Amino acid sequence: MHRAFISLVALAGMVLAMPSRRATHVLHEKRAMEPVEWTKSRRVEPDWVLPMRFGLVQSNLDKIEDMLMSVSSPNSPTFGQHFTPEQLIETFAPNQQTIDSVTEWLVSSGISRDRLRLSHNKGWIHLDATTSEVEDLLNAEYHVYTHSSGVEQIGCHNYSVPARIQKHVDLIKPTVHFNHRIGANAKTKRFGGLGMPSIGNGPKKSNKAVTITPTLATCDTMITLDCLRALYNINYTPVATDKNSFGVVEFTPQAFLPGDLDLFFRNFSPSLVGVRPKSVLIDGAVVQATSKSFDFNGESDLDLQYAMGLTAPQEVILLQTGDLSQGAGFDNWLDALDGSFCTFDGGDDPEQDGIYPDAAGSPASCGILKPPNVVSISYGQDEASATTHYATRQCNEYAKLGMLGTTVVYSTGDNGVAGFNNVCLDSNHNEGTTANQVFNPEFPASCPFVTAVGATQINPGSTVNDPEGACEQVIFSGGGFSNIFPMASYQANAVNAYAKAHLSPSPFLPGQFNNSGNARGFPDVSANGANYIIGIDGQFGLVFGTSASAPVFASMITLINDARLAAGKGPLGFINPLLYDPIFAPAFNDITQGGNRGCGKLQSMLIQTFNDPDVSFLSTRNWWIHCVTIYFNLSWTFTNSLACLCSVAGWDPVTGVGTPNFERLLGVFKSLP
Repeated sequence: MHRAFISLVALAGMVLAMPSRRATHVLHEKRAMEPVEWTKSRRVEPDWVLPMRFGLVQSNLDKIEDMLMSVSSPNSPTFGQHFTPEQLIETFAPNQQTIDSVTEWLVSSGISRDRLRLSHNKGWIHLDATTSEVEDLLNAEYHVYTHSSGVEQIGCHNYSVPARIQKHVDLIKPTVHFNHRIGANAKTKRFGGLGMPSIGNGPKKSNKAVTITPTLATCDTMITLDCLRALYNINYTPVATDKNSFGVVEFTPQAFLPGDLDLFFRNFSPSLVGVRPKSVLIDGAVVQATSKSFDFNGESDLDLQYAMGLTAPQEVILLQTGDLSQGAGFDNWLDALDGSFCTFDGGDDPEQDGIYPDAAGSPASCGILKPPNVVSISYGQDEASATTHYATRQCNEYAKLGMLGTTVVYSTGDNGVAGFNNVCLDSNHNEGTTANQVFNPEFPASCPFVTAVGATQINPGSTVNDPEGACEQVIFSGGGFSNIFPMASYQANAVNAYAKAHLSPSPFLPGQFNNSGNARGFPDVSANGANYIIGIDGQFGLVFGTSASAPVFASMITLINDARLAAGKGPLGFINPLLYDPIFAPAFNDITQGGNRGCGKLQSMLIQTFNDPDVSFLSTRNWWIHCVTIYFNLSWTFTNSLACLCSVAGWDPVTGVGTPNFERLLGVFKSLP
């Protein structure tokens, strides 16, 4: 592999820890998990230049949840009085002692002061340094790792910093992250190329052809805009579109096709024929039309057809992120909304996010757009693939967006408690196979400062007037408990009530999930995720996934924001405290049917069953019968055979607090200050 290629995919780490060369150094960070199918090839050349970023510990992070709740809790006297960007920078900028201490460490280690660059928000110090210099600074060894496909990347297994410096450093990169999945059944990516085609990510397409004209009588087999309006009592036309904003994030090479939009709108929303989203191209992004297939167009077509269809005439902003060279990760779309989070000026992670400018000449997009009032993102990664430092730093940025008045909506994934490709974790929280036992939660949905949306379905034979169940057709609503983030105060009562009623005693194996009693539970809410009709590559298709649920729920919040803005009020911003407040419970349809599969041998059997095209649905009763049948067939312990999460009364880690009744939700949310 050419060195030029390594420079694009370097910056993730997998080497054996080496003995400390300096007694004053202490371990600061190590890789999140052991990857598979990679071989350590060789040491990185000593003169290889690494673009180092030293993330400085921010001030007042202990106050971040309290500050967010002060503008988000319905019980707060300052509800809705969102902060300004200047107030956030002033509040969270590292103190001068931190800046001076890290600078002194680098200079005393032989780095000349004129090589250091401080970001304008004082959050990061940038240094281009040789491998030899970095290894000496961090007591680390950088190696080249090679995949069987020929892809190479470089990084270290762990790194250390002087004990006196540790309290001033949040994280350093490139160092330990390793987030690549290469192969026929995995997500191929460079850095954080989240848009690269994969059978493990994105919506799932049914092989069934759309052969009839859908009506409200067929919503159990074909979801349309009218089905959703009837299902959730959506009867509202925006009137304050000039004041409102709604963004949908897509990662290149995922892209919509104009012909697909028009095909869909011609049949289901004729006034939108010829209408396109407002494209904001981030970090050299293109809305590519060269690669055309469901793998390249399915996600974007789905998101935009339903976001635009439900909120018309509201203009939808397409946040197309990443170029065709590097792709992009979650931090890159944050760049466009917050210049202080950019590389050199913020928090991009070169292991998981495209670093711009890049070899293709794509410029960085920093602070080019005011944060939309609502942003919908139907992408994710296994939480285990992110280090705690990286995930926490990014999660805090979502909190800041909430403080600014933005609702950030993420889908929770389509594999129940498993990760991409139905992979669970081993006892050391490393990814392995579907036979592993430990739940594999999804990030960023596991971040307590985003709104995580799971999936439901209209049960076969039911109507839009009947209760929905958790999605059990083709996909399973992602949910569970974070291994990184603690339980947020706003959900404590609901999650604790669920744990007391359904996890005491626990029906799961010891260590199978984070049952500490203080783990962030998700999803927060749900919306339908089964049998969506979309226009795709010139014809109609049926798709499934929380990829549909997220933009649908985000669309409803956008409509509510419109009503608030028309009444002279502000956008809702971070809505989770509202979702969990018992006062607003009547505005949600509690989901008490269905569940999501567990991990281990049970999961493997359920994968085969539920991916069978002849098995589209199991009722709650049949779900449990199926679990018990597996138990008797395989002679497992009864505890392990029932390691499934199920929807129950109240909040649950399958469908959250339920699905929205828009008419009721509009009334109560509009009445807030």
